[in-house]
Amino acid sequence: MDQFWQQQKPFARRTERVIVVAAIDHWKTCMHDDDKPAGPAMPYRPRDLSDEQVHWDLGESQSYGQYLNLEKILSAQQPASYEHDEMLFIIIHQASELWMKLCLHELTAALDHIRRDDLGPSFKMLTRVARIQAQLVQSWDVLATLTPADYSAFRNHLGRASGFQSVQYRLLEFIIGNKTAQMIEVHKREADAYATLQRALHSPSLYDECLRLLSRRGFEIPDDYLDRDWSQPYRPSKQVAAAWLAVYHSVDDHWDLYELAEKLVDLDQKFQLWRFSHMKTVERIIGYKRGTGGTGGVSYLAKALELYFFPELWTIRTAM
Repeated sequence: MDQFWQQQKPFARRTERVIVVAAIDHWKTCMHDDDKPAGPAMPYRPRDLSDEQVHWDLGESQSYGQYLNLEKILSAQQPASYEHDEMLFIIIHQASELWMKLCLHELTAALDHIRRDDLGPSFKMLTRVARIQAQLVQSWDVLATLTPADYSAFRNHLGRASGFQSVQYRLLEFIIGNKTAQMIEVHKREADAYATLQRALHSPSLYDECLRLLSRRGFEIPDDYLDRDWSQPYRPSKQVAAAWLAVYHSVDDHWDLYELAEKLVDLDQKFQLWRFSHMKTVERIIGYKRGTGGTGGVSYLAKALELYFFPELWTIRTAM
């Protein structure tokens, strides 16, 4: 066999030379007089739309811009300074608020399906939220192109405006399961927002409804976890952990509950990544300065990394 390959080497070398020479000849034919490479000569052909049924005249139909209300959306960027980079800051936060609106839309519907023991549609909704969260995490990468000098040039124009005051972010935390009543006090001067947050604070969260579902399926969930003061922070329970552990130990018997549990873990993990990316972006841009909303900035954001929406789903992993 070695002798065979030795005999093939001269032929292989000749083949390589032929290929190289052919490539050089082709490259030369694609050169202009100024020795800059150019692509193969291609005749210019304007786009032919003769076979397309384009609606050039929309008649009484609404347009794309009207359907999306783009005039209103694209005029919502009103920088408070003349600094070039303030536009980036505004758009990143406005886009994040739009993504959060979709998260709330999906989570509210998912919660309703779980309440009715109709888990199938909720899986799709929770998966979609996780994909949205990935977009939110990536948005911090874009904002991180803002240097400390860039931000300092317009930061004072924000006054006390801060992401800490985001109504939708607070709603997300309340609906998923992290509740602290004091957090809504900053919204008192906005009556509608305050009322919306009050309702979410005093309603069962996504996790509360999941525990009620476990109870309906025959798992032992303490009574004071099925009907309680929903405005109070959730406290981890050994009995709740035991119920989830039973689900994981009998996956075939409880497949939909097992899948629900994994969707919740995915949601929790993505939220943690979002928080972490937020903290690191703030650290990169302002260091350890106090936030415009009055918090400690990085130190405040670091505290949030210790929070879990579904603590038992994390602790049972050690026991499996």
